Amino acid sequence: MQLTLERVTKKVGAQTWLYAQSIAPRSGAVTVLLGATQAGKTSLMRLMAGLDTPSEGKVLVDGRDVTGMPVRERNVAMVYQQFINYPSLTVADNIASPLKLRGEKNVDSQVRALADKLHIGMFLDRLPAELSGGQQQRVALARALAKNAPLMLLDEPLVNLDYKLREGLREELTQLFASGDSTVIYATTEPGEALLLGGYTAVMDAGELLQYGPTSEVFHEPKSLRVARAFSDPPMNLLAATAAPGGVQLVGGPALAMPLSAPGAATLTVGLRSGALHVDAAQGDLSLAGKVELAEISGSDTFVHVHTAVGELVAQLTGVHRFELGAALTLYFNASQAYVFDAAGDLLVAPRWRKGV
Repeated sequence: MQLTLERVTKKVGAQTWLYAQSIAPRSGAVTVLLGATQAGKTSLMRLMAGLDTPSEGKVLVDGRDVTGMPVRERNVAMVYQQFINYPSLTVADNIASPLKLRGEKNVDSQVRALADKLHIGMFLDRLPAELSGGQQQRVALARALAKNAPLMLLDEPLVNLDYKLREGLREELTQLFASGDSTVIYATTEPGEALLLGGYTAVMDAGELLQYGPTSEVFHEPKSLRVARAFSDPPMNLLAATAAPGGVQLVGGPALAMPLSAPGAATLTVGLRSGALHVDAAQGDLSLAGKVELAEISGSDTFVHVHTAVGELVAQLTGVHRFELGAALTLYFNASQAYVFDAAGDLLVAPRWRKGV
């Protein structure tokens, strides 16, 4: 199915929850709605599902205007942050309910297969109230997948699960989505989750749709500072700069040799992702001297916060590293890894990347 939203808005009283935006998610693929809390992701999904009606604009399905058509008249599956299950039915019957409604054969085997993939096969005879919150959320996910609806909406479905299980389920869901025909809309606040799911990403902020396209393209070529901020974790390092002969001059730091499409721009911002900063110099690297303010280990990476003349920087270093607070530390980076934005926040220069990677 092809879902299309044409200049939809959502206003509640004097507040605007969604500003005019248009989007046609790729049919049969995964589209990630990425943005911070209150970016408008859930409001947009409710319009897609038919749970709410837009204040202005249209919602189309395969060219047919379904604006205002209630959700019960649409073939939609939706999973919320807070799990919703039938409390009087066992886990097996919860998952089987959409299969039975469709008159499917081999219901038991399909239920077992879905339950095993979501690691709840041992709970099929239990009632939802006998499960933990994370287990109940997996039941809701399994029932939504069993429905096999042409439009599947998932509103941060893994947020209540523990880290290890969340990582495993992301991989499982990616494979399940790839093997189905549903158009999947998946909301998350986590840039890393968007990258893992792949497909397409729509970046949202404060009720606005900022950019939509293939996930790798949006990540590598954020068209504005707002997109770059939303699609970086930890946040992109942003440094004040000005145009200079042959490139860009960091305020309080070195000059970056690079072709600049708008050499007359007086005020610029240079962006460096945390992974572009390292502590070992390579040929052609530029240096930024500073002092360690904080070093935190997360999984197999170390995030070190450094105070420098160009501002506060965060470097993401592979492996476990030990740094003394207040110790002198020089960070290195290559100008080829820098983003440059103009005074309006629009992208001027992005690092070269190989599409399809």
